[in-house]
Parts: sequence; C-alpha cells; structure tokens
Amino acid sequence: MSTMEEPLYPIAVLIDELKNDDIQLRLNSIRRLSTIARALGEERTRKELIPFLSENNDDDDEALLALAEELGVFIPYVGGVEYAHVLLPPLETLCTVEETCVRDKAVESLCRIGSQMRETDVVDWFVPLVKRLAAGEWFTSRVSACGLFHIAYPSAPDLLKTELRSIYSRLCQDDMPMVRRSAASNLGKFAATVESVHLNADILSIFEDLTQDDQDSVRLLAVEVCAALGKLLEPQDCVAHILPVIVNFSQDKSWRVRYMVANQLYELCEAVRPEPTRMDLVPAYVRLLRDNEAEVRIAAAGKVTKFCRILSPEHAIQHILPCVKELSSDSSQHVRSALASVIMGMAPVLGKDATIEQLLPIFLSLLKDEFPDVRLNIISKLDQVNQVIGIDLLSQSLLPAIVELAEDRHWRVRLAIIEYIPLLASQLGVGFFDDKLGALCMQWLQDKVYSIRDAAANNLKRLAEEFGPEWAMQHIIPQVLEMSTNPHYLYRMTILHAVSLLAPVMGSEITCSKLLPVVVNASKDRVSNIKFNVAKVLQSIVPIVDQSVAEKTIRPCLVELSEDPDVDVRFFANQALQTIDSVMMS
Repeated sequence: MSTMEEPLYPIAVLIDELKNDDIQLRLNSIRRLSTIARALGEERTRKELIPFLSENNDDDDEALLALAEELGVFIPYVGGVEYAHVLLPPLETLCTVEETCVRDKAVESLCRIGSQMRETDVVDWFVPLVKRLAAGEWFTSRVSACGLFHIAYPSAPDLLKTELRSIYSRLCQDDMPMVRRSAASNLGKFAATVESVHLNADILSIFEDLTQDDQDSVRLLAVEVCAALGKLLEPQDCVAHILPVIVNFSQDKSWRVRYMVANQLYELCEAVRPEPTRMDLVPAYVRLLRDNEAEVRIAAAGKVTKFCRILSPEHAIQHILPCVKELSSDSSQHVRSALASVIMGMAPVLGKDATIEQLLPIFLSLLKDEFPDVRLNIISKLDQVNQVIGIDLLSQSLLPAIVELAEDRHWRVRLAIIEYIPLLASQLGVGFFDDKLGALCMQWLQDKVYSIRDAAANNLKRLAEEFGPEWAMQHIIPQVLEMSTNPHYLYRMTILHAVSLLAPVMGSEITCSKLLPVVVNASKDRVSNIKFNVAKVLQSIVPIVDQSVAEKTIRPCLVELSEDPDVDVRFFANQALQTIDSVMMS
C-alpha cells in the first residue's frame, strides 16, 4: 500500500465496522464518526456519510443511542450552520423508534441543532419535520414531536405559528396517553416561547384540558406546568386560572397527583405571587398534611419549613403548627423522619417564645422516637435551634436524649452521634462538653464494633483541633495512655490508631514526651498485628519529631522490629526505616 493511502486505511476500517455484525465494533465506529467525517471532508460527509446513516437499519438500541448523541454535535463536520439541515433526516428516523431513551436523545440533539440553525432554515426544514412527526401514524413520532415545538415556534411566521399552536392543541387531546403525557411535560417550555396575547387564548385552554385528563399520569405532569405558567402570566390571570387548579389538584382522587402538589407547593406559592392569595393555599396545604396516604404526608411534611417562611409567624402557629404536632406522632415512621429533617428550621421562623412553648416538646418527642432515622434527623440540625433558644435551655432539654442515643443498640445510630460530636462540641463550648460528653468519647474507644472505634479515634482528633492541644493534654491524652495496656489486643490497636491521629495535632513536644513512649512500649507486644501497627504509627510520627529523636528512639525500635519472625512486621518496619532515611536525606 502506498504511503498516500495509509492514513485512509483506518477510516476504511471504521466505515466497514459501521456495518459489522459485532455490536462492540459498530459502537466503536459510531463513537468515532467525527474522525470518519474529518477524513472524508465536509462535502463527502454531507453526500455520502449522512445518507448512509439515514438508511442504516441498525436494530440495536445502544448503537442507535450513540448515533443520536453523536449527530447532535455534528454541525462542524457537515460544513457549519448553513448545512445543518442535512443532519435532520437521520435524527427524524431516530425520533420514531420504540426505545424511549433513543427518542429522548434524538429530540435533545434536534433541539441542539435547531437552536443553531438560521431562521429561514428553521422555517424551511425544521418546522416541516415537526409537522411530519406530529402527524405520524405511530405514537412514538408524536411523542417526540412535543419536545420540538419550543425550538420551531419562535422562528415561524404568524400564519405558521397559528398552525403550530393548533397542532400542539391536537397533541394534548391525542388518543394515546403517552402522547398527552409528553405534551403536558413540554407545555411549560412551549408556553415560554408563545406571545402573551396567545397565552390566555390558546395555552390556557390547552392547560385546562390537561388538568381534567382522565389519566392521573397526565394530570400529575400538569402540576409542574402550574409553576411554569404562573411565572409567565399576569398576577390577576394567575389568581383566576392557576390558583383554582392547584386547590382542585390538592383534592384530586389520585394520590400521585396530590403527592406532586405537596412536592411542588412551595414553588406553586411563589408562582401565585400576590401575598393575599397565598393564604388561599393554606387550607390546601393543611389538607395535604392530613392526607390519608403516607406518601403525600411525607412530601408535605418535607416542605413544612419552606411553607412557613412565606407565611407570617401568627398564621404558621395558627394553621400549620397543629398539623406538625399530629405528624410528630404519625403512624408512618417515614412521615416522622421527613418532618424531623426539616422541623428544626421552623425555630428561626417562629421565634424564641413559640419555639420554647410549641416546638421544644415536639423536638423531644421526636428525639425519643423508636425509629433511629427520626432521632438522627433531629440531632443533625441542632444548631438551628441553638441560635434561637440558647445553649442553656437546649442542653437542659435535649442533651439527656443525646446521651441516651450515644448508647443506642443500633451501631449506626452510635456512629452518627459520634460524627455529630465535634459539631455539638463547637456549639456547646468546652466547659459544657467536659461535664456531659467527655466520658462518652472515651467509652466509644472500647465499643464492640470496629467502625465505632475507628470513628471514636477520629473524633478525638477533631476535638483536639476544636479545643486545642492544652485541653487535649488535660482531658484526652491521660485517658488514652491509660487504655494502652487494655488486655484485649483490638482495643490496644485502637489506641495506636488514636495516637497516630493525635500526634500531628499535639505537636512535636507532647508527641515525644507522652505519645512516643507508649508506641515504643507497644513494639514489645506479643501480638504481631500490634507490632506491625507500631511500625506504621512510627512511620507517621517521623515527620513530626526532631531528627535526633528519630535516630535515637524510633530507629532502634524499628531495627528490632525488622528482625521479627513475622513477615508482615518485618515488611512495615523496613518501610518505616526507608521513611527515616528519606527524611534524613532531605
């Protein structure tokens, strides 16, 4: 083969692979279509490659998905924006396939191409494509068409715009629920491109049809459209057309629709802008908080703080707080958990007096809940209440419950408490921490579960960082050193881990005088696991201490360990000796 033809050889292979029976080879070739296009040049890509791809009858969804993705970024390879229309035929074919993810990707690529096309080309090429898909016999093409109107509409002349609005209206009344679902989910995007004069006349009538659809899967998508339309309409139109729909949806016979309203209610309130009308939504929200379906109550409970923020504290106390009290003893643990995750945020909204009188008893009941997630959700947000009621009241009321959780039989609950201890420490202050929580932190070092012991060692390090080395020297180090002679080797290993974490925080002097002797002493332990952990700890301490200490104390200890009968002990001891050598050299 001549040298001129050599660069084209791989391209010929890639083109052949596009027809190969092996799906992996076809995929490989499709993902490198840009390489093929560059080799062929813009004109041959337009005249040969794109028609070939249009006729390609690949039946593998993965290959079709890759093709739909590649074509979306193909404009530079066909000669730029003026030739973008040549990419439409293969994507139009992909919009009609059965696999949803392929159609969605083809629509996404068409939107990307259409948004870059010149206005005249959109009218000449893109709008006819949308009309063809919308009139397609098979429902898949009509589903895809719904996602393209917001690209086609802005460039169309007035007459064509009227036709497009009429076609969209027909799609919203299609016999197939899948088409109506697609029309409902894309209505917000289409409405954003429609002129305000036609919003009231055409779009609102389409919207009202969708809100009365017999399929709940269509109605629940119309809930999302409420928020989108609310931002486009004038306030008076919002009150007239959107507010009644939201109120009706909150009483819909399908729990899925009510769930959607509960989930979106805060956004819907923002869409219905005038303040007085928000009060009209309070009864709807109260209904959702008391819904007979747990899923609806979960969604509504999760929005309780956000909803209270748009009301006055008086209204929140009068209307919402009674429901919150009911939810705190709800039969569903997931409802209580959802409430616990947000209820602490109500404290700043309601103010100090209402928090002490009304919320604090609810917090306490949730802290004593039998379901661990409920208890944890309360503890993780304590700082929000602390800012409102102050540390003294918080500690009197909530701390006994925290101490109880620290000894919970579920180890994951104990683990979560440990992870919040540094946060509590920073909020409660050093004096309070020493009295109430200090003993617990040491107790966890001897827990039966490894994850707890590991977290407890990390916790000591974070506390030393929070309160400083002097505090740690008084309250942590003596107790840690005392535990180093524990008869159980697993607890002795935990202490070694704690020492390696504390050494960088404590600094060179305390490490040399207090921590290092304990580690060196542990090198004479009868358990090999302890000895190779000693080698690891000494390796981590080397950069902290002076070179003289490394030479006189650490090296002899490691040399002795490097002659140990156990292979692992020798390995880690030699690694640590290499670290000393490299530190000395540097």
